[in-house]
Amino acid sequence: MSRPPLAVRRASPRAAAWALRVLWRFGRPHTLIGTSLSIVGLYVIAASLDRASNAVDLLWTLLAGLCVNVFITGINQIEDVEIDRLNKPWLPIAAGDLSLEAARRVVAVAAIAPVLMAITQGVAETVAVGVALAIGWAYSCPPLRLKRYPALAAGSITFVRSLVVNLGVWLHIAGAPISAGVWALIAVTVPFSFAIAVLKDVPDIEGDRRFGIATFSVRLGPGPVLAVGVGALTLGGLGMAVAGPLLLDDADPAVLVAGQLLGLAALWRWALRVDPTDPIAFAAFYQRVWQLFFCEYLLVPLAYLVG
Repeated sequence: MSRPPLAVRRASPRAAAWALRVLWRFGRPHTLIGTSLSIVGLYVIAASLDRASNAVDLLWTLLAGLCVNVFITGINQIEDVEIDRLNKPWLPIAAGDLSLEAARRVVAVAAIAPVLMAITQGVAETVAVGVALAIGWAYSCPPLRLKRYPALAAGSITFVRSLVVNLGVWLHIAGAPISAGVWALIAVTVPFSFAIAVLKDVPDIEGDRRFGIATFSVRLGPGPVLAVGVGALTLGGLGMAVAGPLLLDDADPAVLVAGQLLGLAALWRWALRVDPTDPIAFAAFYQRVWQLFFCEYLLVPLAYLVG
C-alpha cells in the first residue's frame, strides 16, 4: 500500500524518516552528490595551496549549494509532473509521495535560503547563487522553458555545472587569482556537463516526444546521442590526461594520467555494452557517467594532495 502524501502525514519519528527520504529523492541524489563533491573538491584544492577559508565557511557554502540544487531539480519536477508520470514515475510528485503544495513550499525555501546565506557571505557567492537560480528557473518554467530547445537546454546545464559552480565557489572560498587546477576542472567538466545534459534525455524519449519536448534524443535518436556523449567525454578525458600534467605544476602527473585513462577505459566498456534503445539499461549507464563526473572532483584534489 502506498503511503499518503508527505503534506498530510502526521508527525512521528517514522514519518520524519520517510519525509527525509522523499526530500532526498526530490533533490535527485546523483545531482546532490555531484554538487557536494564539486564544492568539497574545490575547497581541498584551495587548502592544499593554503588559500582556503575556514571550515565553517565551507559548511555554509555547501548548504547554499545543496539548496540551489534542490530548487533546480524541484522546480523541474513541479513543471513536469505529467511528463514524469511517463518518464520517471518513481519521482516523489509523480509517485504521489509528495503533494504539489508541499513541493512548492520546499522549492520556495530552497530558493530563499541560499540567497539569504549568500548575501552574508559576499559578492562572489551571491552572484553565483543568483545566476544558478535564474538559469534553473528559466530551464523549467514558462515563458522561457529552455528545456524545449536542445542547444539552450544543454548550454544551460553546462554553464551552471562547469562555470558557475567552479568559478563561484572558488572565488568565494579562495579569491583571485583563479588556480590552474580550477581552470583544468572547468575544461574537463564542460564536456562532462554537456554529455550529462544530452545523455539524460535518452531514456525519456517517449514522454518528451508526447509532450513536444524536442530534445536531441527525440530529434536524432538514442544511438547518435550516445555517440555524441561518449565522444565529448573521451575528448575531455584525453585532454586532461595530456594537458593536466603539463599545466598543473602543483599536481601529481601520474595520478592525473592514470585516473583519466582508467575512467575512459570504464566509460568505453560501459558504452559498448549498453543498448541505447533500452530505457532501464541506459538509465543505469547514465548513472555511471555521473560516477565518472564524481571522480573528477576526487581525482584533481587528490593529485594536488599527492603533489
